[in-house]
Amino acid sequence: MMERAKNREGNDEMTWWENFLSYEVLESLGISVGIFFLFLLFRKLFTKYVFKLMLKLGQKTPTELFSSVTVAFEQPIRWLFIIIGIYVAADYFPFMEQSNRLFLKIIRASIIMLITWGLYNLSSGSSLLFMKINDRFKMEIDQILIPFFSKAIRFIIVAISISIIAQVFEYDVNGFIAGLGLGGLAFALAAKDAIGNLFGGIIIITEKPFTIGDWIKTPSVEGTVEDISFRSTRVRTFAQAVVTVPNAILANESITNWSKMGKRQITFKLGVTYDTPRVKLQRTILRIEEMLKSNDDIHPDTIFVKFDEYNDSSLDIFLYFFTKTTVWAEYLAVKEEINFAIMEILEEEGVSVAFPSRTLYVETQGESSKMVAESI
Repeated sequence: MMERAKNREGNDEMTWWENFLSYEVLESLGISVGIFFLFLLFRKLFTKYVFKLMLKLGQKTPTELFSSVTVAFEQPIRWLFIIIGIYVAADYFPFMEQSNRLFLKIIRASIIMLITWGLYNLSSGSSLLFMKINDRFKMEIDQILIPFFSKAIRFIIVAISISIIAQVFEYDVNGFIAGLGLGGLAFALAAKDAIGNLFGGIIIITEKPFTIGDWIKTPSVEGTVEDISFRSTRVRTFAQAVVTVPNAILANESITNWSKMGKRQITFKLGVTYDTPRVKLQRTILRIEEMLKSNDDIHPDTIFVKFDEYNDSSLDIFLYFFTKTTVWAEYLAVKEEINFAIMEILEEEGVSVAFPSRTLYVETQGESSKMVAESI
């Protein structure tokens, strides 16, 4: 009996190998593999010729929309050739039927994922779309809203895609949503910081204390705004470090936006020596004021040059004015020019700049005589 069973098992194995190595099976397997490699060839031809041709045609169109769509769907279309190749090759594959339900669901889900991939890539160029809408309809779309809207569109695309794929696999999406509703309170409590950051971002967007590219200063950070997301705002400092500040914190801080300045302030005190005659002091003040008023880089509305006070070791002239430019490098150049011009006026008038000093008197035999003056 045992020998018969062994002989039967051996015969079954031989039958399976004979069926596997039969001419029809090998022919179908060869056709299936050949079809798959044919689609791989189509994929390569598309990458090398068709895609480049589509880009050239897109450059000739009046808008950049065609080129944007082509670039966004390049990688998904490459993978589409592979998926179609697998689907067509499955019709000849001897060990699986093309009508297999699970196989068809995987193919449908894969195509949905490729469409999602293309739309996701295209939404990153939505900033271009918003710019076109802004120019076409003269809408005031702030620069800070563009990346925010782009991220929102991406989130919606991914959420819809997951929902459709779940329905393809016959998953009850309504039950899942109902479950989210029951656990909404627990989720809100667990994610209160994230929700606070989200509302902080909304406050920043609606109140617009700054936009992307602005130079801001807060108690937390100072630098140039690079990006704002649902959770945080990225600021690049002048040391080229990137600081990520949660929106909930940023929305509750005082924000100084230096980029919104219409003019830039220069103010300081110029101390001259006590031995400066009154006439020279008046003429020096007048000449400095006239020099500032005649300078095209100085804002003419607010210029003050006044003899301010008697200091411990100097007569102080108060200067207060503004440059027209707010750019840091240009501001420094104007400030340097003004300093050299003031130095020239002081040299021409024979007026010396005071430095901290004290005079020491030594009393000898009832007489006061000046012994030494030393600087400190």
